[in-house]
Order: sequence, then structure tokens, then C-alpha cells
Amino acid sequence: MTVAPRIPVVVAGGEITHRDDDVVDPVQLAAEAARRALDDAGVRIRHRVDAVATPGILLIPRDHPASRITEAVGLAPRRRISCPVGGNTPQYLVEALGNDIRRGALDVALIVGAESGNSARRVKAGRWLADPQPVGCEDESLGDPRPGLSPVELGAGLHWPHEVYPIFESAIAARSGRTLDEQRRWLGELMAPFTAEAASHPDQAWFPIQRTPEELSTVTPENRMVCEPYPKLMNSIITVDMAAAFVITAAEVAQELGIPRDRWVFPWSAASCNDVYFPAQRPDLSRSAGIRAAGRAVLDASEISVDDVKWFDLYSCFPAAVEVAIEALGLDPYDARGFSITGGLPYHGGPGNNYVSHAIVEMVRRCREEPEGIGLISGMGWYISKHSLGLWSATPPPLGWQTPAMAASQASIDATGLPVAVPAEAKGTARIDGYTVVYGRGGQPSWVPVFARMPDGRRVVARSDDHELAAAMSGGMFVGHRIDLQPGGGHARFELR
Repeated sequence: MTVAPRIPVVVAGGEITHRDDDVVDPVQLAAEAARRALDDAGVRIRHRVDAVATPGILLIPRDHPASRITEAVGLAPRRRISCPVGGNTPQYLVEALGNDIRRGALDVALIVGAESGNSARRVKAGRWLADPQPVGCEDESLGDPRPGLSPVELGAGLHWPHEVYPIFESAIAARSGRTLDEQRRWLGELMAPFTAEAASHPDQAWFPIQRTPEELSTVTPENRMVCEPYPKLMNSIITVDMAAAFVITAAEVAQELGIPRDRWVFPWSAASCNDVYFPAQRPDLSRSAGIRAAGRAVLDASEISVDDVKWFDLYSCFPAAVEVAIEALGLDPYDARGFSITGGLPYHGGPGNNYVSHAIVEMVRRCREEPEGIGLISGMGWYISKHSLGLWSATPPPLGWQTPAMAASQASIDATGLPVAVPAEAKGTARIDGYTVVYGRGGQPSWVPVFARMPDGRRVVARSDDHELAAAMSGGMFVGHRIDLQPGGGHARFELR
């Protein structure tokens, strides 16, 4: 098959899982992953890199990280791009930079990221890594910089993914007719295959341990409850020292550089779409309209169906992320193809915004081994908020590189957003749409945040700090129950009716 000269192609990938006891800077980890990726091309390509792009580093952050990685590797790109928060970023960069490559504005891009969360955890006060020297230029930004939560959500005490994703999970459980206890046992069945995949990658995975469904779902001192229905082993773990990188270029540049064809892997199509951005405004907490729209777009653009896909890597920071993707793509939860090629963020390890780079590196390996196979990767940012999906194969795309327009789909989704009641107006009754029971480290129910719908259609975010109420709501199912609301302390409070 003839390949268009400016079609984007990934020609190299590399990664590192750093297990030594020394404290490591994420820039140095990223630099090592970049070197491995550049070597993976099989020929010298570093002199042609004209863009370095970096997903945002969350732990031990550095200013202008793309420039710092560039200097550590000894590159001289025209563009240095550092991105805002978003687990969708690596796949989004394939889409954005792939289009720059197609139109001739870019020849070779290195996408590289890292997290040193394990090092950050082990560093004691006063022994932080030395501040780096200033860099001589300022990175450009690419991506959606909005925060993940609105002031109303933050005002109710929600600050972290492990508090918000279980709220989605309760809505999924209610739709399936399960209590939170029943949902937790079901999630053990869903996530156990992820652990088996992680165990098959002992050099890459941070937790290469195969576990049974019962091990994942049973609450023990080692698997303490965090936020119902998620015990510790169902949460993404960011305390890892990991980095990954890959190189994307134009086919004609790959040919000019002499990169062997058995190194080439093509992105076939890519699309990005958001859900209604802030969780409190979403009409359905149990589904993802953004994944549905982007998934349909990439499949239709390449004229294939989901049945033609051999490998999936669905973003998996928490089980709810996997479940909404399964539903949106029309998959069976027991699909024998599986939903991760790495083991996912809880078991492969969750290096912040850069996990999808690891998934892409692994997808490149699989496509090289089986050139006729097609893989689908999904990336997710914030709280099931930002989505970037792409198809991959070592076979050139029959219809060429496709990035379908998503503006109409995005406008349609945005139009479904609910109005949100500010705390001072949160009076009267409401019905719970989603909630979680937050546990303290001592293993006891502590407080309960809820998303609820008022009679006038507005969504309200409320909380209760009553430990007895938290204990009473533990394990059961209170989606659909009526609550009484009252304002107080900068956020709405609730009691069960």
C-alpha cells in the first residue's frame, strides 16, 4: 500500500520503571526514557527532533519541563511544549502534533513525560531535591487548562480524584441495581484481569502481582476502604517513579532517515471530546457522552467497528473510568480481548498525566509484533472530563490519517449541562444522584458528599459530617433517596429524610 508522504507515524518508543532506593528527579527520568526512545528508532534521529512535548508533571513539578528535558537530552527543537493537567494528554498530542506533521509545520516530535511520585513520598522535609538552574526560554502550552472542579464542588470539600470517582461509581451501581457492597464485589471481577496483565509485565509494571477478585474486593487492614465502594487496591497509585516517551514523524521523514519499516506504527484516526466539563453539571453521572462521541468518530473515520479492534487500553484510573468507556463503546464487560495492555493505572502504576505514553509504547510493541492488528487507546483527563481516543496499527490506514471534526458533538454535549445551585440557595429537598462514603485512615466512615437534584432541576453538591449517618449509608444504596438541604459553612449540608 502506498503511504502518503506526510502521514504521521510513530517510529520509536521507550520507557523506564525506576525501582532503586535513590531519589530521582522526574526530568532525569524523562530524559532517560527519551534516550531509550531515540535509540529504539534503530538509526540516528535526534538531530531532526523539532518539537519536544511534555504532559504536566504532578509530583516534584519543574517549571518549563519540556525545556529542561530538552537540555538534559541535548536536543535543539524549535518548539518546546509543556501541557496542563490531563491524563488524555499523550493521545491528544498525537492528534494535535499529527495534524501539524500532516500540514508540514512539523517533522519530528518527541512526546515524553514522567512522575517521581515514589521519590516524592520518600523525601523528608529539608531534604528536597535541589532546585534546578533556570532555563533560557519559556515553554508554550497546549491543551485545555481549566481546573477539574468548580467552586461549588470544591466548597463542599471535594478536592481529589479518589473522592469524586466513587460518586460516579454509585450512579453506575444504582443503574445496575446493586448496592455499594455488591458493586465492590462485582468490581473485583472487572479489575482482576488488569492485575493479570500487570503481572505479565514484571519489568514495566509497578505492581506486577496477579490478584483474585476476592483479594481486590475484600476489605482488610492492607486493603483498607478509602471511599466506598473503592478499597485501596481499586485506586490509581501515583507514588511511582516511571517515565515513557515516543517519537512521531512524517512517513517521508522516516524514509529519509532510513528508519526500518518494521519500526513504523501508524495512528489511524484520533478524536477528542469533553463530557459536560464539571461533574456537578452532568445530567447522567453513570455514563460518558464524550467517550461515546469520540469513540464513534474514530471508528467511523477509519470505517471499522469495535469488533475489528484486537487490543484495547481504556483509561483506568478508577473502575468507573473503565465502566463508562465499556458502556460508551458498546463492549461486553466480560470481553475476552481485555481492556488493558499494561495492567492499568492501579496495577501497572499511575504516573499522573503520562500513563497513556506507557500505553502507546506498549501498543507500538504489539503492533510491531502483529502488523495486521488494530488497537484502540483512550485517554482521560480530570473527572471523566476530557477524552482523547485513537486507533493504532502497523498496517498503514486504508483511508489515511483521520481527525474527524468534533465541534458539533461537543456543542450538543455542552447543551445538556445542568444548572447548579449555589450553597446559599440549597434549601428544601432533593434526590441523590450519586454519593460516596469517605473513610478516615483509621478505617471508620467519616463524611458523605452527595450530588443531588432539586425539584426545579438544579444540581446541588452537599455533604454531611455526621459519622453516624456516614456509617448508616455505608454499603447500601442511597441513590434516589430524598434528602433535606440547608446552607451552612460555605457549602450545602444534608440529612436523610
